[in-house]
Amino acid sequence: MNVVLGVSGSIAAYRAADLARDLMRQGFTVRVCLTDAAQKFVTAALFETLTGQPCLTDTFEEPQVGRMAHIDWARQADLIVVAPATANTINKLAAGIGDDMLTTIVLAATCPLVVAPAMNPQMYANEVTQESLRLLATRATAIVEPQEGDVACGEHGQGKLATNEQIVATVNAVAVRKKVLAGKHVVITSGPTQEPIDEVRYLTNRSSGKMGSALARAALLLGARVTVVSGPVQVSYPLQAKVVRVRDAVQMLEATVEAAQGADIVIGAAAVADYRPADPVVGKVRRSSEPITLTLVPNPDIIAHVARKYPAAKVIGFAAEPTSELTVAREKLVRKGVFAIAANDVSQPGIGFESENNELVLVTHDQEPISSGKRSKLQCALWLLQKIVVS
Repeated sequence: MNVVLGVSGSIAAYRAADLARDLMRQGFTVRVCLTDAAQKFVTAALFETLTGQPCLTDTFEEPQVGRMAHIDWARQADLIVVAPATANTINKLAAGIGDDMLTTIVLAATCPLVVAPAMNPQMYANEVTQESLRLLATRATAIVEPQEGDVACGEHGQGKLATNEQIVATVNAVAVRKKVLAGKHVVITSGPTQEPIDEVRYLTNRSSGKMGSALARAALLLGARVTVVSGPVQVSYPLQAKVVRVRDAVQMLEATVEAAQGADIVIGAAAVADYRPADPVVGKVRRSSEPITLTLVPNPDIIAHVARKYPAAKVIGFAAEPTSELTVAREKLVRKGVFAIAANDVSQPGIGFESENNELVLVTHDQEPISSGKRSKLQCALWLLQKIVVS
């Protein structure tokens, strides 16, 4: 596997030389990128000699003439490790700032990121730094917590770079995670459906597609090939995922059945409308003083249909309910004939529809329900997929 080791301007930069060698001993191909500040402590020549690979230092550097190095390195990397990571670099990574070679590589990358902070204890404890670390963690960045001890400025506290053994162990764990779904095809339904009343109006719901997008990204991080069948949403999906756009439930059924052929895992995260107007009006229903009656007919149960058609796939449904009670989730598990149900209580503030966080309870046929706890939707997605694999 290819690792980009980013080294920023901490006195602990000298330890990155040994870290590069330790990663190479684990079988990784290591290429190093130094920030301007890091070059005050270590040199490109040092890392090129140790790794046998080019070392990048400048935003416009092109080891291969005519090729943009920050794009090539980002695309070729299986992992990016920033160690040591200063407060300056951490805050830039969290804010999406790309003003040097290292931060532009991270911005262009889609692979997992490992960050090992090293700095003065007060800088580490600063609320801005802590918020940046929390934000990075919600994006599935692996944070290797610094140790408590004496730091270069003579102060004592938490800010000392973690041991190389801890960093390597984290890198190995992330590398293993990337293989969890290697060679597997994961199909995800996402977003709402829009059921037309006429050519202007439709029935829909509050689903934003954020959970479906998080599941797509999580599946990619775990090494899967991903197809998303999505209703109309504003959220973006990862570029590496194949996205099939649909509008209504019937279209979603057709697209999902086609995409799920030969799939290993199918996750129904879409909030599919249970009913649709029986006779959509051509044109537009005009206002009048008379009441109108809208006749609704049931929509197809997409996940139940897929579970019956493809019994070899692990099919997982979602149950978004205004309660933490699992009776409905258990009933859906049996009625739909699926492998598992991921239940979430949308009555709780800060989780569920339109929010950045969620809390899932995985309900299966032969195990006690287990909860993810409140996490970012990406962290919930990673948790769910890994639980599915081992179940």
